[in-house]
Amino acid sequence: MSYAPVDLAAKFDLFSEQWRPKVVAEMNDYQFKLARLEGEFVWHSHPDTDETFLVIEGALRIEFRDGAVELGAGDMFVVPKGKEHRPVAAAEAKVLLIEPRGVVNTGDADPQAQTAPGDVWI
Repeated sequence: MSYAPVDLAAKFDLFSEQWRPKVVAEMNDYQFKLARLEGEFVWHSHPDTDETFLVIEGALRIEFRDGAVELGAGDMFVVPKGKEHRPVAAAEAKVLLIEPRGVVNTGDADPQAQTAPGDVWI
């Protein structure tokens, strides 16, 4: 077993793709994923699970059909399961996502629109 910490800054340096989460750790059935986000994502929901967003750097707005939440560096928000949402970042935001293994980033949205390959480790 390795007792080395996960260096988030070093992991972010390994990729530049937008909206393509990369797994950096697992705990039980949950994955910790890093993502670079910029622009508007597709409207979607995750019918079977909550989704946690923790902003590491930058700012992120999570829009809902009935409002929105603004997140800055160090802010975290849990989107309840089944709640339709759309992440939006005016400039690049570096985000840690926490969700169960196997969750598709576009949830129940059209799979042709911004769906990323799953379970990609860095």
